[in-house]
Amino acid sequence: MIRTLRDLPADALAGRRALVRVDFNVPLAGSEVADATRIEASLPTLRWLLEHECRPVLLSHLGRPGGEPNPVFSLEPVASVLSELLQAEVRFVDPCDGEEARLASHELPMGSVLLLQNTRFLAGETANDPGLAERFGALGDFYVSDAFGTLHRAHASTAGVTKFIEPCVMGLLVERELEALSTLKDPPRPFVVGFGGAKISDKIDLMNAFLGAADCMLVGGAMANTFLRAQGFSTGRSLVEEEALDLASSILDRAGDRVRLPIDLVVTTDIGDPASRVWTVGVDAIPDDAAAVDIGPETQARYAEEMEGCGAFFWNGPMGLFEDERFAQGTFALARAAAKATDRGTFTVIGGGDSAAAVRAAGLMDAVSHVSTGGGAALEFLSSGQLPGIEALRSESPEPPK
Repeated sequence: MIRTLRDLPADALAGRRALVRVDFNVPLAGSEVADATRIEASLPTLRWLLEHECRPVLLSHLGRPGGEPNPVFSLEPVASVLSELLQAEVRFVDPCDGEEARLASHELPMGSVLLLQNTRFLAGETANDPGLAERFGALGDFYVSDAFGTLHRAHASTAGVTKFIEPCVMGLLVERELEALSTLKDPPRPFVVGFGGAKISDKIDLMNAFLGAADCMLVGGAMANTFLRAQGFSTGRSLVEEEALDLASSILDRAGDRVRLPIDLVVTTDIGDPASRVWTVGVDAIPDDAAAVDIGPETQARYAEEMEGCGAFFWNGPMGLFEDERFAQGTFALARAAAKATDRGTFTVIGGGDSAAAVRAAGLMDAVSHVSTGGGAALEFLSSGQLPGIEALRSESPEPPK
């Protein structure tokens, strides 16, 4: 069984050190947190622990420092943001696995939180080194897995640590993620899926998993160019995954008319030049010197119509280069369609990554049913049904913290 916080006996928690793996892999602007969304997502679990008089000790990574200390990727700026959000003292200790960290965990007063330095400052983290995992285990009396976006990787702080601390449970964020994504295993009908982004090959496992389940697939982004080329259309200078053309043809053959491709596209002759011309063409009229950068207005309307009356909707990948406002309308249109569908009763799930960023940029985070905090983890769970970090939590019974 996989246990949750609520499986732990409440009368055995007071004063116990809760070692919590959170996902504070947030964007930084210099020494400031540029987006606190992932920090905010951890608050329900941290508040639950504080309300039950536990002493939270937090582990997280940030960026890719390559297994050695790098001040650019320090978690120290997160401490003040977390303190403000929690309205509680947050202590910070560097490094995350030494004697100083262990002593700080024991000395942490009730009502306070201890945030430790970036786990990826240590080479053993991504290698799932048993020695490091054991040192992590000494930092708590029980373990809480609440970093959903990391659970598709078996690292020392997400999987290895569970061999050296007991009990190990899911946090509220992970529990919420799995509940939402599990609904898509047998979704309300009709079930509509939106796929975007650059590469078919990045999402082939999930596309295959959904081929038998989805009633309709809406395709955009650069992957739509690959499908269009596979159908024989000229795509000009558009980004096309040449090595995936046979794969695209195979998907089209198996899915038939359930795959919806753009009927018009926004194109430009120079993506990097803000002054370059931007216009809309039919998919059969892409100029040789132009590249497709977004779905066009007719496609936007068609995709929104497909979503009317659907029972469930899952979306992963933007419809265009939405980071540039000139090419963002298709992605934002799909986000608005998802919000309207939610309002009509559709169960809507945004699969993390750029899709979540787009929904956030559109101001619609609270207008859909669920926005996943982990794109890669969400795709892995939906395609395979398993995550290494979740499998590591399996146990026979919920023993109380020792």
